[in-house]
Amino acid sequence: MSAKQIVRKSDLFNLTGTGPKPAILPVYKDYLPPCNQSCPTGNDIQGFLALVREREFKKAWQKLVINQPMPAIHGRVCYHPCETGCNRVNSDSSVSIQQVERMLGDLALNQNWSYPKITEESGQKVLIIGAGPSGLAAAYHLRLAGHQVEIRDANPIAGGMMNYGIPAYRLPRDILQAEIKMITDMGVKITLNHKVEDVLKEKQDGGFDAVFLAIGAQIGRHLDIPKQDCGPIMEATEFLNLVGNNQPPKLGRRVAVLGGGNTAMDTARVAKRLGAEEAMIIFFSDRNNMTAHEFEAAEAEAEGVKIHWLRNLISVNANDYKVEIMALDENGIAQPTGEYEILHADAMVLAIGQDIESQLLSHVSGVTINSDGTVLVNEHMMTDYEGLFAGGDIVPSSRSVTISTGHGKKAARSIDAWLRGGTYISEEKHQIVTYDMLQLWYQIDSDRSLVHEIDVAERVKDFTEVVQGISQEQAVYEATRCYSCGNCFECDGCYGACPEEGAILKLGKGNRYKFDYDKCTGCQACMNQCPCHAIDMLPVTNTNQKPNNQ
Repeated sequence: MSAKQIVRKSDLFNLTGTGPKPAILPVYKDYLPPCNQSCPTGNDIQGFLALVREREFKKAWQKLVINQPMPAIHGRVCYHPCETGCNRVNSDSSVSIQQVERMLGDLALNQNWSYPKITEESGQKVLIIGAGPSGLAAAYHLRLAGHQVEIRDANPIAGGMMNYGIPAYRLPRDILQAEIKMITDMGVKITLNHKVEDVLKEKQDGGFDAVFLAIGAQIGRHLDIPKQDCGPIMEATEFLNLVGNNQPPKLGRRVAVLGGGNTAMDTARVAKRLGAEEAMIIFFSDRNNMTAHEFEAAEAEAEGVKIHWLRNLISVNANDYKVEIMALDENGIAQPTGEYEILHADAMVLAIGQDIESQLLSHVSGVTINSDGTVLVNEHMMTDYEGLFAGGDIVPSSRSVTISTGHGKKAARSIDAWLRGGTYISEEKHQIVTYDMLQLWYQIDSDRSLVHEIDVAERVKDFTEVVQGISQEQAVYEATRCYSCGNCFECDGCYGACPEEGAILKLGKGNRYKFDYDKCTGCQACMNQCPCHAIDMLPVTNTNQKPNNQ
């Protein structure tokens, strides 16, 4: 760990504020932290980190689940875009937000914490089709609003692709089902092994006032290639579904996986755990053009998965897989070279994308279904049919557990407003605070907390969770690394820097400070000393000596 002092040069020629009648005066102004802006569920990341820093773990969990009800799940499977947006990445490395979230989620399960009890029932019922992340999140928020909620799902186990698509070494099934149980304990009913064929009939027969479609993309895409006397060929969704149901298929000693996404990486890693001596991935482009996250590919390779980059599958003859060698053109697009080679495998799994099963809307007139099976919704997540909402994989969007969870929250707010005869209007977001806006007194190079992972030789033997998470002490340490970008954290920097006695008043812990404009000279010392840029200088616009937003 090292530190360096940051000393700002004084501008002696720009003293626009100081004087008996200053032209500018300070105001406390909350900005939007980039971590919050980057979170698909809108988590108050800065807020729960501040409580972790004070070791108020239960309060931190309670603040976290205001927006996102499954922290133990997301703390494992979210691709943490919040950390990519973290301003600290410009100093040393981002705060390990996901691992702090996981610690809180696991602690809640261990301590048997529960969601709030419903004190007032609305008397209205909502049907949710699909028990995946979007449906579960919507059910949670709708139940908090006092509505009766029933989820109906065609599968025998709740969780959607979290159960049937994400391997247990990333998301242990006991963790998944424990957080789902916390939602059902609120009074949410989940009916399994119930495939909805006609949405409007289900709505009418059940006496539901609104419907939320949250079915996932669970139909694997096919590939038309010449094949002869070959071994098993199946879609990745089918393969992972069978594994999720404890019915793993026998694919042989050598397994080829076609695709370059996260599902392809997971499929190959699962094949290794099921006993395949060789697991390979065939992808038509290079590493920079894969849709998988870099860490997914790195982990697959560390476990012995061989990735054949720039190879396009042409045909399959018995165990011989003919591939054409590709090359990138000047635009970085893979082009055929006319050169071929033979790879050998006993079976193949196709991980080239998933489609939506949207025929349950065939009886609903007016709903716009796109060519890829997704459903068109408006800004309130409602389809063209009044009272029928949709979210998650079934609407045009990037696909991930966290994005689907965000859709569930957004849809629930809109459904609640619609049921009450109104329209949900979200609050206007504050300006995002960027790294260059911060006034850091000094920088400390502090490494992220190390996350323990099971040794590669051991983890490929079974489905034991690979990443073990961080301790409470490590979580507190990570919380202290947060810059609190754009929001006052009561560091007393402004109070100590002010040269005018009484111009800044401390209002007590949690209440921040207040300016006395009768004493303030507009010298800007408070703003220049504020490390997180929670103070702005604004012009005085009237004789009462107040900034223009007061």
